[in-house]
Amino acid sequence: MPVEEVLRLVTREPTEEVLTLERLRSYLEEGIKLKHYIGFEISGYVHLGTGIVCMQKVADFQRAGIDTTIFLADYHSWINRKLGGDLSTIRRVAGGYFKEALRWSLKIVGGDPDRVKFVMGSELYEKLGTEYLSNVIKVSMHTSLSRVRRSVTIMGRRAGEALSFAQLLYVPMQVADIFSLGVNLAHGGMDQRKAHVIAIEVGEKVGGYKPVAVHHHLLTGMTLTEEARKLMLEARTRGDREAFEQGVLEVKMSKSKPRSAIFIHDTEEEITQKIRGAYCPPREVELNPVLELARYLIFRDREEPLVIVNRKTGAKKVFKSYEELEIAYTKGEVHPLDLKLTVAEELAKMLEPARKYFREGPGRRYLEEMREIKVTR
Repeated sequence: MPVEEVLRLVTREPTEEVLTLERLRSYLEEGIKLKHYIGFEISGYVHLGTGIVCMQKVADFQRAGIDTTIFLADYHSWINRKLGGDLSTIRRVAGGYFKEALRWSLKIVGGDPDRVKFVMGSELYEKLGTEYLSNVIKVSMHTSLSRVRRSVTIMGRRAGEALSFAQLLYVPMQVADIFSLGVNLAHGGMDQRKAHVIAIEVGEKVGGYKPVAVHHHLLTGMTLTEEARKLMLEARTRGDREAFEQGVLEVKMSKSKPRSAIFIHDTEEEITQKIRGAYCPPREVELNPVLELARYLIFRDREEPLVIVNRKTGAKKVFKSYEELEIAYTKGEVHPLDLKLTVAEELAKMLEPARKYFREGPGRRYLEEMREIKVTR
């Protein structure tokens, strides 16, 4: 495949950043085989951000001829006290519900689940033994404690928050994962940036190479408030990257805030209810959760126009692109409720395969197991 086409696929939305584009181009021009990975904590139900947005990029990498790997980070989940801090439960969910949810998400966005290599963290560590430990030590030797503390936000933790010693191991372990897997393209949301920057900086000393990092957009949660939105926009205006990034972490779609998240197996009624109650200020485009769903999910790879009906008058507006919708919304030509109802309908159609699998098909047992875990943990 031509270099420019690979670059187009890697950099297209929802990609927000490539570190660095020059290194990626160099690898391609030198004929170096790209090997991708994205790692996931096993912490509950899979929502649109974890499932659909992440898998959009995995599908892009597959189209670009890049080997793709999904790392099921059971030890990291254990360290971060997910699912009650029970390692056996974490492993069971990782190999069951979570893996199936990612496979169906990838299928929905046009990827091939059978071309993804799933790797369980503990199995990799057992296979590598002292080699993995050596990588963790190398990363730790070249990373300061203060740097690790500043990077704990990759765990969903605030910098300065009280941590166990095990949680301080999380960052060096995540960086060591990249070199232990032998991948040169690390992928994650913008919340994983700090760990990937460390990997790039210590790469030559640990693995003998600098990986490329690709970071995609983090969906804003449905329950964003006007106050939080204002604080984030102010932080960005004054150039306070730390404050803005912290704000993103606090308002992103999160399974720990169920009302903020749409899960890939939600019923049509649940999808509509969550989107109807979502923050969606009239005429405002930036940090508008409902418009984000239209931009990153509804219009991505869409061929037919989107029709939005005015529920009061019955008048229809037809949009061939997200840009057209954004302009009309800014002008007040589309009412927030009409936008919400249309987005809810389109999302329900998109998620139908996963919904049927988990609610009517073989995947029902996984959902039942997750409900039991939620009750008992």
